[in-house]
Amino acid sequence: MRGFALVLVGLLATFTGGATAQTQQELVNPSHWQEYKSRFLDRSGRIVDNGNSGISHSEGQGYGLLLAYLSGSSADFEQIWSFTKTELLLRDDGLAVWKWDPKSEPHVVDTNNATDGDILIAYALALAGSAWNREEYLASASKIAKAILTKTVVVAAGRTILLPGVQGFGAADRQDGPVINPSYWVFEALPVMKVLAPSDKWDRLKDDGLRLIEALQLGPKKLPPEWASLKSRPKQAERFAPQFSYNAIRIPLYMMRAGINDPANLQRFLDNMGGAEGIAYTIDLPSGQTLEPLSDRGYQIINHIMACVLYGARLPQADLQFAPELYYPSTLQLLGLALVKERHPECL
Repeated sequence: MRGFALVLVGLLATFTGGATAQTQQELVNPSHWQEYKSRFLDRSGRIVDNGNSGISHSEGQGYGLLLAYLSGSSADFEQIWSFTKTELLLRDDGLAVWKWDPKSEPHVVDTNNATDGDILIAYALALAGSAWNREEYLASASKIAKAILTKTVVVAAGRTILLPGVQGFGAADRQDGPVINPSYWVFEALPVMKVLAPSDKWDRLKDDGLRLIEALQLGPKKLPPEWASLKSRPKQAERFAPQFSYNAIRIPLYMMRAGINDPANLQRFLDNMGGAEGIAYTIDLPSGQTLEPLSDRGYQIINHIMACVLYGARLPQADLQFAPELYYPSTLQLLGLALVKERHPECL
């Protein structure tokens, strides 16, 4: 396992231009992390989604682990991991159950997994295990990555795709299956998944994910939907609202965090998500009409980072202020600020 840790450290160095894994822990301002955890981290170690009836989920635990690592908070990381492994890692296949509700008994109310949550958990464990010489983190990360590869990375019509969950999304589960969520591709994590669970499928998953995002240009705004059917040509999935919304808004952020800065693709997102100075909205894709404003700073910063990457535009000062109110946009804001600090400090 120690040799495995050294390989992972070397891989991380290639992501950061020769920087060590240790330097990654300075990318989230510690004072911002203290504000985040005081608002969303329960003493039990669960990240509370206060915009979703106070539940916790594998996505939130994965984000919490990643942000704790990026702020260098090893004690907080261990607290979040303790809750995650005891309360969510309950499935026989090595993946996490996705939903934990404090108001229900038992607390686990849906035993299906959410694959993006699993990826985030494994990714954060790998980073922390490598940086802090915690071989138990690396062992757990490898186990989860192997389960993701075995259970949710599948080939359909010549494409390597990511099922959002083990149950309910495959060709045998739905008339329009397989169904994907394009925002579940956490691109920055895929090279690490390849080290944890060696397979060329991770490379194909990245490439096919990018092709699908490029192909999914729905309606006048030419944006991808939250949920897409791949039964024939990529299109809107049945029984889901045909919208660009809370999930899809993080697609360009994930791309930029992985260094995937294709100008044409980013320009398409920027132009149709409100522009460098506009307010982002949820969008009805068939009509192109805006629905709900996404005015939280954590949503707005994604447009501003795209303008930074494309034109070198400086982020508005308001983006640099962190006043967390809701879990999800607060998470996106910290991930966005970490990206700019690491790769585009000229925009600060």
